[in-house]
Amino acid sequence: MQSIRIFLVEDDLDWLRGLSDFLQQQADFTLVAAAASSAEARSIMQQKDFQADIALFDIMLDGLPEGILLAEEVLQLVNLKVIMLTSMEEKDFIFRSFQAGVLDYQIKADFVSLPDIIRTAFHKKIPINAAVAEQMRLEFQRLKQLETAWQHKEVRDLITPSELQVLQLIEMGLTQTEIANRFVISLRTVKIHVGHILKKLNMTNSKLAAQKVKEAGGFSPENTKKGTIES
Repeated sequence: MQSIRIFLVEDDLDWLRGLSDFLQQQADFTLVAAAASSAEARSIMQQKDFQADIALFDIMLDGLPEGILLAEEVLQLVNLKVIMLTSMEEKDFIFRSFQAGVLDYQIKADFVSLPDIIRTAFHKKIPINAAVAEQMRLEFQRLKQLETAWQHKEVRDLITPSELQVLQLIEMGLTQTEIANRFVISLRTVKIHVGHILKKLNMTNSKLAAQKVKEAGGFSPENTKKGTIES
């Protein structure tokens, strides 16, 4: 049986002793080193004979999220799989951890699941745990809402109310002649509006432009208003 070499970094001495003892009870684990601070961890990692397969880093070391910095540093230097340990479920830390390149994020209170998590990580079959997946889903949802809000603002800033009315009618299927007749303006005025729109959006097809603005929320009530198109 291949032994999995583990490097543990935990600044709470009770947790450090408890996790060390627990991990060493696993027949296929070898605890190659344990550190109680980020400085001690860096000193160990700089040793020429340092070798480990899995690193377990506590996120908060000495009151700071030093574990994430350690993960960033070690992942640039050695082929090591990193799992973050924490007592918190802060989504900001979750994303910073994954951005650093870690494989998983585990709550220390659920330490009994660590052996299986370590084994799956070692064999490159690591799943994202349910708590992390939910936090990531919420974060992606938040980012999508921010993106949508930005797109709406971009449309409001870029396209005038008159141009939005033209686009909305084009999206509804009206021809430029029908739009001109509806607002009692010249066809030339409609064409000028369409030309301005296509130039602003860097597009050549008015129907596609209308679809793009619709998808960006440009036809929402706060963006459009009833009235006449400026001639």
